[in-house]
Amino acid sequence: MATGNTCSACLNTGGWNEVAPLKLIQTGLQGCVVIEPAVFGDERGYFYESWNAQRFGEHGLPTSFVQHNVSRSVRGVLRGLHYQWPDNQQGKLVSVLEGEVYDIAVDIRQGSPTFGQHAAVILSAENKRHLWIPTGFAHGFQTLSDSALFTYLCTAPYDRSSDNSLRWDDPQLAIDWPLAEASLSAKDAAAPLLADMPPARLPHFGA
Repeated sequence: MATGNTCSACLNTGGWNEVAPLKLIQTGLQGCVVIEPAVFGDERGYFYESWNAQRFGEHGLPTSFVQHNVSRSVRGVLRGLHYQWPDNQQGKLVSVLEGEVYDIAVDIRQGSPTFGQHAAVILSAENKRHLWIPTGFAHGFQTLSDSALFTYLCTAPYDRSSDNSLRWDDPQLAIDWPLAEASLSAKDAAAPLLADMPPARLPHFGA
């Protein structure tokens, strides 16, 4: 069962004066957590903090990012599993603004007690959940709705020379993707299995 922790601070949201808790749900993979923001709303709409440096820092989460990406995908599109190594390792804070996706983080840190294991979470515009994926993890998602608007903040810029992919349907990873048919890029379709990835192309636990 996932565990949750909260912190709070005063927040003035332009008419919604509330205490804003930040709820963290552990995934079972060290450092990888689901974040549930406090959502304040009325008949006019809603407000929530997608990221707050002070509150994130209180929980050892990232306090700065260097790149913000947005992608739109139609139903069945599967992007992943991606990571950067050895340079410009990326931590990613991911969420969905429209639609719904099945989001995956895979621990690929050599020497990790959870090496090869993954966390799966539904991210949607409705639940407003975020997933923090630290460095040392591969990431991917599959779109479940007719389309989805996906957003992610990165702690390092994109680096083509360090860009790596792993096979989305690797039997060793045993990811139970919800949709049997996946729409893939040519690059992702040709990605290697984890067992075939040279050790020099995988991060190290504790590095």
